[in-house]
Amino acid sequence: MINLRLILGDQLSPSISSLEDAKPDDVILMCEVIEEATYVPHHPKKIAFLFSAMRHFAKDLKAKGYKVRYTTLDDPKNSGSFEEEVRKAIEITDAKKIIVTEPGEYRLLKIMESWKNSLGIPVDIRSDTRFLCTIKEFKIWSESRRQLRMEYFYRDMRIRHSILMEKNGKPTGGQWNFDKENRKSPPQGLSSPKRISHVKDQITKDVLDLVKERFSHHFGNIEPFHYAINREQALLELNHFITKLLPFFGDYQDCMVAGEPYLYHSLISSYLNAGLLIPLEICNKAEEAYRLGKAPLNAVEGFIRQILGWREYVRGIYWLHMPEYGKMNYLKAKEPIPGFYWTANTKMTCVAEAIRHTRDHAYSHHIQRLMVTGNFALLAGLDVQQVQEWYLAVYSDAYEWVEMPNTLGMALFGDGGIMGSKPYAASGKYIHKMSNFCDKCPYNPQETTTNNACPFNALYWDFMARNQEKLKQNHRLPYVYAIWKKFGLEKQKNILAKAREIITFMREGKL
Repeated sequence: MINLRLILGDQLSPSISSLEDAKPDDVILMCEVIEEATYVPHHPKKIAFLFSAMRHFAKDLKAKGYKVRYTTLDDPKNSGSFEEEVRKAIEITDAKKIIVTEPGEYRLLKIMESWKNSLGIPVDIRSDTRFLCTIKEFKIWSESRRQLRMEYFYRDMRIRHSILMEKNGKPTGGQWNFDKENRKSPPQGLSSPKRISHVKDQITKDVLDLVKERFSHHFGNIEPFHYAINREQALLELNHFITKLLPFFGDYQDCMVAGEPYLYHSLISSYLNAGLLIPLEICNKAEEAYRLGKAPLNAVEGFIRQILGWREYVRGIYWLHMPEYGKMNYLKAKEPIPGFYWTANTKMTCVAEAIRHTRDHAYSHHIQRLMVTGNFALLAGLDVQQVQEWYLAVYSDAYEWVEMPNTLGMALFGDGGIMGSKPYAASGKYIHKMSNFCDKCPYNPQETTTNNACPFNALYWDFMARNQEKLKQNHRLPYVYAIWKKFGLEKQKNILAKAREIITFMREGKL
C-alpha cells in the first residue's frame, strides 16, 4: 500500500514524524503553492529562503532513495493550492493514505482534517516531535494554573530536559533567570561582528530569479541574499553564533543601534522555525559553551530561555486558545495601520530604523519588534488584525503559531493578559536608554507636549488614560496611575491634546 507523505515548507527536518516508518513505495509530496505565498504578502526574502530550502531538502531526500514528487511554483500544471496538489498526487500515485506532521497554523490543520471527507482517503496527522513540549503536554500543564506565566513553564522545561540543571536539582548558578545582567545600554561604537554570507548555487539562483519575477511587488528587498538554505549551512550559522557571538549576547541582547540590524543576535530563528535546526541541539550546544568556559552564564541562560522557554510557551498558548485567540481584541484597538509601516517614511528615527531593517533583511531583532514597532502599535491603538498580518508578512521567521501570540498577546495586550502580566507599554525614555536612535532624531525623548516632543511620550499617557477602566486594577500599574493623577487636570488635558495631534499627523503621513 502506497502512502502519500506531505512535507510542508517549515518541516525540513530528516527527523520529521511524517517520514518515520517510510516504506520504499511511499511517495513524498512537496509543493510550492501561490496561495501560501500570498495569503499575506510575504517578504520576498522569506519566499526565496523557503523555496530554496525546500528544493534542497527534496534533493537530499532523493539522494537518500526516497520517491519525491515536487511541484515548483512555475510548473504550468501547478494548481496553486495544497489540496489540489494532494488530490493530483493521490490520483497519480494511487496512494491509500495521507501522512503529515501537524502544521503550525490552525487554518492548515482544519484543511487537513477535512481531507478525509473531501479526498476520500484516511489522513494520519502526527505530532511534531521536534518541539520539546507537545500540545497535549502544554494543555495538561495549563489546567492547574490560574495564570500561564512563561517563567514557571520555563522552569518546568529546564527540569524536564535537564538543561542548565545541577545534580542536586538546583538551577545552574543558583537562580533561574539572569535577566538583570542582560539589560545594558549600548556603549558608544557598538557594532555587529561580520556575519556569514553563503555562496549561492544554481538552485538558489533560480529561486531568486523566480521570486524577483513573481513577488517584486511585495514589501521588502530580495538582495542581498545571505540565507543558509540547507542543514549544513544552518549548522555553520549556529556554530558561528555559539563560538563568536554568544559570549556577548547577554550583555547586548536588548540594545538597539542605528544601522545595526543584527548586533550579537543569533539569526537562527528562520532556520529553527523551518526545521533546518532542532531546538534541543541548539540548547545543548549553548549549555556546552558554558560548561567549557566559553560563554558566561547570563548569556547562555538568556539565550536558552528564548528557545526552551519562550518559543515552546508561545506555541502552547497558540494551540491552547485557537481559534478564539486570533479574534481577541481586549483593548478594542481599531486604528488603521499607517503607511510608514510599509515605507519607513517617518521622522521617528527608531520606527524608521526598525522598518528599514525589516525591509532590507526580513529581520529585526526582538526588542525592536516589541518595544519599537510593537510598542507604537500598542500606544496608537492600531488595529490588532492589521498589525498581526504585517508581522506575519514581513519577517522570514514568522509563522502564525509564533507570530500571533507574540504580536497579539505580548506586543498589543490584545489577549487581555493571557501572556503578559501587564501591557508592554513604554515611553520614549525607554528607547533613549536602550538605543542611540534618539541622538539624531528630530523628536526629543525628554519632552511630552512641545512641538518637538517624542510621540511615544504623549501616546504613552494617552494609552494609559483611555484604557484606565480596564487597566487600573492591574497589580503592576498603580504607580503609573498615581503619577497620572498627580499631573493635574490641566497637564492631563495638554498631554491628551498632544496625543490627538500625533494621531492626526500619523493619519496624514506627517509624523
